[in-house]
Amino acid sequence: MSATAVTIVTLIVGSCFAAAAVLSVIRIVRGPSLIDRMAASDTLLTVLMCVLIAEMVINGHLHTLPLVVGLAMTASVGTLAVARFASRAGRRKN
Repeated sequence: MSATAVTIVTLIVGSCFAAAAVLSVIRIVRGPSLIDRMAASDTLLTVLMCVLIAEMVINGHLHTLPLVVGLAMTASVGTLAVARFASRAGRRKN
């Protein structure tokens, strides 16, 4: 691939990541429920991880891999915590 093609693909992929991040933030702000906000938060973290992985591939290094692993752990623990909270809140209503 030529340098121009790589630049064009990088811009297109970056634009897609930016659009996904903006839409996730909009869903976090608008809600309406806790589950919607948590799903959007997971999506935003996933987009951030994808951006970091794409940057590693483009620049040919593994320096940010521990950060990606830490973000993945944070996302999974956060999702489990919210799911547990939501299930307990659902039981209290009944």
